[in-house]
Amino acid sequence: PEVWVLVSQKARIMVKHGKRYRTAIADFDQQGMYEPGEAIAIVKKMAGSKFDETVELHLRTNADPRHADQMVRGVTSLPHGLGKPSRVLVFAQGDAARQAQNAGADYVGDDDLIEKIEGGWVDFDVAIATPDMMGKIGKLGRVLGRRGLMPNPRTGTVSQPQDVGRTVDEAKGGRVEFRMDRTAIIHVSIGKASFEDDQLLNNMAALMDAINQQRPSAVKGSFIKTAFLNSTMGPSVRLDLPSTLAMKIA
Repeated sequence: PEVWVLVSQKARIMVKHGKRYRTAIADFDQQGMYEPGEAIAIVKKMAGSKFDETVELHLRTNADPRHADQMVRGVTSLPHGLGKPSRVLVFAQGDAARQAQNAGADYVGDDDLIEKIEGGWVDFDVAIATPDMMGKIGKLGRVLGRRGLMPNPRTGTVSQPQDVGRTVDEAKGGRVEFRMDRTAIIHVSIGKASFEDDQLLNNMAALMDAINQQRPSAVKGSFIKTAFLNSTMGPSVRLDLPSTLAMKIA
């Protein structure tokens, strides 16, 4: 099959999928809808790359990202993690900094880290800060904000000094952040293709439960319009919406 991809208003390129992709999509009904357990089994089967592909969930919402009261953003802990270690940076001083180090944070500091980030360094996955550091790191908004790394109370990454150790533990474990993009879609990872089916199913249930709880009151009608699951290099499998929305962590 040939897929046309719009790359600008004036130019188009034609993308041809490889043999492995074409073979994969022949094994399932692309127009069909699958319950979460079935979809996970299909996605795992189609993840045939040499590396351990990430399994991703994509939800198209009925929210309007132009309105602040309809933005969707939150954080939750996946029971089986994401299958890769998170590099955690902590902006803290004194006892909070020592707590962060003891909890296994990869980078801990204040002015030294701020200066390093201003120079373009962003080699970490999660940034945590104590409230007293927020005034200092505000100027990093343009660097960290567009990468989704800016500490934010809504995502649990602004932590009271006495809670820094617990926050680092969560970040190093199965903590995942989700947010709606400019096209009203939520893209989020639920684990690796090497996970057991039940592990991916439990992670997905925890995530759907958390996202449903973040439904903006301003959204009328259905909150989630469509849901798809895929691996990094694999085709998307459409999820049956009622059974997906009903998922809850046991």
